Amino acid sequence: MSRFTFSRALLWPAILLAGAAQAQQPPETHPGSEHRSIVLNYDRGSLPGDQVLWAERTLLGYSTDLALKYGLMHLTCASDTDSERGRCPVFDTGETGSARSQIPLRFTERRSGLRTEVELTGWLERAEAGRSCNSDYWQKAHRPLWTSVRIACADEASGTGVALSLPQRELEKLVAGRWDATLELFLRADPAGPVLATYTFTFDLTITDRDAMAIYFPEFDQVSPRVGLNIEYNPIGVPMIGGRANLDMCLYDGLGSQAEYFEVTLRDDRRSAPGRPPGMFSVWHHTGGTEDRHRLDYEVVMDHNGNRLPLHNDRVEILRGIDTARLRLVLLPGMTHPVYCVPTPLSLTTPPVPAAGKAEGYYQGDLHIEFTLPTAGP
Repeated sequence: MSRFTFSRALLWPAILLAGAAQAQQPPETHPGSEHRSIVLNYDRGSLPGDQVLWAERTLLGYSTDLALKYGLMHLTCASDTDSERGRCPVFDTGETGSARSQIPLRFTERRSGLRTEVELTGWLERAEAGRSCNSDYWQKAHRPLWTSVRIACADEASGTGVALSLPQRELEKLVAGRWDATLELFLRADPAGPVLATYTFTFDLTITDRDAMAIYFPEFDQVSPRVGLNIEYNPIGVPMIGGRANLDMCLYDGLGSQAEYFEVTLRDDRRSAPGRPPGMFSVWHHTGGTEDRHRLDYEVVMDHNGNRLPLHNDRVEILRGIDTARLRLVLLPGMTHPVYCVPTPLSLTTPPVPAAGKAEGYYQGDLHIEFTLPTAGP
């Protein structure tokens, strides 16, 4: 005989009732001067995002001792007209309402001296002594950085938090180069009182823009140059032909002109040219003839930093002294901000030859220019 045992258990749910997590009161904090260095290395093709100098609600000061007036704290600048160390009000503005602040700050490119203003964004928040008005101790309004205004409440404002950042959209204003800036802010609680702390932020940004590397021809903007050799006929004595043309050129390395050297190679269309002097370039008669009388030879000289540099056909030429070379401010095609490039104008000279030895007609040819950077760089 089989025997089955059936049992049943009664399960009583256990319910634990607990209050909502309690917001913590900000810790007692007293102001102290601070210096921070922000060092960044990046390429404009991969921006580093917003740079947070002070995270939201970073305490500048908090104390339930209302005599310290930490609920009135605000920040000021050294100048309200000059952005060299940050431009903002120099006194308490007493502004009401909720608002964020922008501080224009001047960045200077170390190599070229180019100056660009970027704007930092920040605000203040007031912390209270208790939770009568706000359950988390914090007033909800974002105040301008330079106002002592706070909300009247049963619990007095007893402290001040701050947020400050350099947005990525502002970093986009800076082109390739080595950029420096210094921001200086002064903390006050009493508009008529002393400075409680000084906050200094120094910026050292090394920016590259390798995808924007370019050979720039100012006279031709976005099209390939079409250059005449300016051949002239001289009938005096033995009739001769020859000429000279100039081609303005500027090299942009995307490194802020800080590369150790540039490599430049010029070559023509590599047709066979028996008897041509070494290193020279050629254009050819439009009929396509290959004889000497169907070819005009010319030489190319580059002006690099005040020095004349003869260039040889299909030979790599190394341009040194880039970090001390003269620069030119230009707006490259497709770019919204001006940059500095290294001027390298070219002279194309056709030495005089007897006119009787050359076929009459139109001559043409290609001149190819390659610009290369060293693999190591900023």
